Amino acid sequence: MQRIIKNGQVVDESWHLLPKDVSFDELPNCDDVIVPLGLWVDHAPALKARDGGLGVWLEAGEEIEEIADQLDNFQVIALNFPSFTDGRHCSTAYLLRTRYGYKGEVRAIGDVLRDQLFALKRCGFDAFALREDKDPQDALKAFDEFSEVYQASSDQPLPLFRRRA
Repeated sequence: MQRIIKNGQVVDESWHLLPKDVSFDELPNCDDVIVPLGLWVDHAPALKARDGGLGVWLEAGEEIEEIADQLDNFQVIALNFPSFTDGRHCSTAYLLRTRYGYKGEVRAIGDVLRDQLFALKRCGFDAFALREDKDPQDALKAFDEFSEVYQASSDQPLPLFRRRA
């Protein structure tokens, strides 16, 4: 069983992240699943009728605006980082929290490394599925590496100079 970081703690993963090539007929009715965006677009009414929890995951090139008016259907939105150098979903997480007011779980998946965690949290992520070769317990230390931040972001809307005044 995979372990993930969620809300600052290492926990056992309870959601099933479905692959991009999964067919609708293969879905279990009562498990908590995170479906690829394409499956959601093709089968939204049937997916909403399932008994289990529902999440959606987006590739780096897929836009959140495509489902922005449907966010209340999802308990989890997972954003895939195909490589650690591809930061497009940092903006997506920020938009989810600030523009769309999404309160559910925003999870980083894919090529996620310890070095990115502090910045990803600031953008709006609250769950992290690290690469399988990385230790989530060790990665928790990333959240304590900085004691103060200068810039405003989704987790601190005021920059430091405004907070000091």
